Amino acid sequence: MRGDLDLEDILTDRAAEEDFLEVPLADKVFKRLLLIVGLIVLAIAVQLVYVGGVNHSFYEKRAVVNMSDVKTEVAPRGIIYDRFHKPLVANEPAFDAVLIPSMLPADSERRVETVNAVSAMLNLDTAEVRKKIGERDWSLSARLVLKNNISHDELVAITAAELPGIEADPSFERIPSSPFVFSHLIGYTGLVNEQDLSKNEDLVIDDQIGRAGLEAFYDSYLRGVDGEKMIIRNAGGKIQDEREVRQAEIGDALNTYIDRDLQNYFYNRLQATIQELGRNIGVGIAMNPQNGEVLALFNIPSYDPNSVSESLNAKYEPMFNRAVSGLYSPGSTIKPLVATGALVEGILDPLHQIYSPGYLDVPNPYDPSNPSRFMDWRPQGWVDMYSAIARSSNVYFYEVGGGFGDQRGLGISRLKKWWQKFGLDQKTGIDLPGEGSGFLPDAEWKESTKHEPWRLGDTFNVSIGQGDFAITPIELLDYITGIANGGTLYVPRIVNNVENQKGTAILENKKSARIDLSEKTGHAISLVRQGMRDAVTKPYGTGYLLHDLPIQVASKTGSAQVSNNTKTNAFFVGFAPYDNPEIAIVILVENAREGSLNVVPVARDVFLWYYQNRWHKNT
Repeated sequence: MRGDLDLEDILTDRAAEEDFLEVPLADKVFKRLLLIVGLIVLAIAVQLVYVGGVNHSFYEKRAVVNMSDVKTEVAPRGIIYDRFHKPLVANEPAFDAVLIPSMLPADSERRVETVNAVSAMLNLDTAEVRKKIGERDWSLSARLVLKNNISHDELVAITAAELPGIEADPSFERIPSSPFVFSHLIGYTGLVNEQDLSKNEDLVIDDQIGRAGLEAFYDSYLRGVDGEKMIIRNAGGKIQDEREVRQAEIGDALNTYIDRDLQNYFYNRLQATIQELGRNIGVGIAMNPQNGEVLALFNIPSYDPNSVSESLNAKYEPMFNRAVSGLYSPGSTIKPLVATGALVEGILDPLHQIYSPGYLDVPNPYDPSNPSRFMDWRPQGWVDMYSAIARSSNVYFYEVGGGFGDQRGLGISRLKKWWQKFGLDQKTGIDLPGEGSGFLPDAEWKESTKHEPWRLGDTFNVSIGQGDFAITPIELLDYITGIANGGTLYVPRIVNNVENQKGTAILENKKSARIDLSEKTGHAISLVRQGMRDAVTKPYGTGYLLHDLPIQVASKTGSAQVSNNTKTNAFFVGFAPYDNPEIAIVILVENAREGSLNVVPVARDVFLWYYQNRWHKNT
């Protein structure tokens, strides 16, 4: 207690207190302290203004990104219909396996385990998946599609595993009405790559776009508009809310001129013949000569549009669209054109006869005992223009094309002029990507490329569709439609119109004549048409197998020798009904055993099918 302390103690405490005398601080210390505090407060205030004011929008978005995920709702592509409104390709619900890096486990080992696990579930190569992740430009999207159209078992496996960062997103799969039959016509779709993005700023990564066929040519119409959903997550990554940002809109519909049933029949009939022959490659096209409407177009072999990777390096190039891109020597199918040009040029009397013993010998000025012999496919005897077309006499067209003895010929310059008049060096303008155009040789080309002079034998060869002369099947058919209708070549059209979802036509492919020769060649063409009709009605005609059909057909066959005469490509071209044609077809079989004899039966059945199922019902 305080009262119990003695004096000594009190003094002692007093002495201790006097040892701690207060020493006043200098004013500058307080000033410095105040300055430091003021600067700190000012810095905080500036940062608050910067974050909350100037960059408010930026940080708000960053905050949203950290707690949300924008998910794309894939828009269904537009439906493609045939001329009777039967679907050629449609959509079916599907799922895509998607990786979201921001949702993957934080631990590196668990991340690797997750990638390995999903790769195994999807039957994907783990190294390829890692490479895909490493090469991805993540500034373009925060999601990566690992696999499209996963199977039901894969969907169940992913859903049951609940792997963080792995989801199965709803999507759509394109389903063709008849796999393989329409593949080259319809084409296929694939994911957008960075090259696509650089060409089209409207695309975003992971979009599905057309890669071939109508899918590619009309992609901007078919693609539609993807929807968007914002997925709100908590700090643990669990979904708290979903907000629809934009509804998905289905793409526009294509209404085509294709006859689905005709193409199915045509394809299967030609495929059966190719298999019987032990061959592998063929082409079939059907078109309306009056307006350019394409009724059927296909290639054999074909491919599955939903398994494209299996066909990329397959034998016989199943993905190559030979119908519009392949170049072929047309063989004797070119003879109606040569005859038309010779008639118009006035060097040919259709009744004038030329004798064919089965060959034509051209004297050799250096060795008279060793003439150059050009073969007919058989002895023809005396033939005029009509029977020369019907019989397909080579000797007749050697002389008409190149001249021989008293018979004047067109010569290579005028031959090329007439090839060009019928557009054989031009693309037809068909609405498919990758169309090719014919190659028309001449003397100048041969001298500049082969360093050899053009000889009479070269003219003979191209006069019967051989040698270096080559055109596409669609060019061949388009020229034949000009013969069929009296001289007008129309732009081939697959699509009639494009309709939006309200049923309004937003694009129409109207009939368009790309070449009109009717005024100058109409009379000549009528004479040539008669020769093509004789090919069917006369017993000696190459198309006589068609003579008893209930619909009148005109035709021309062709056999083109290729690969140093070791192989023969077989052609058929024809149209019906003869007086007012509604359908013209071209058939090609590569490396046919017996040339054109192998394709005429196919043509017969196709015309008969058309008569029974289309023409007969409409008359």
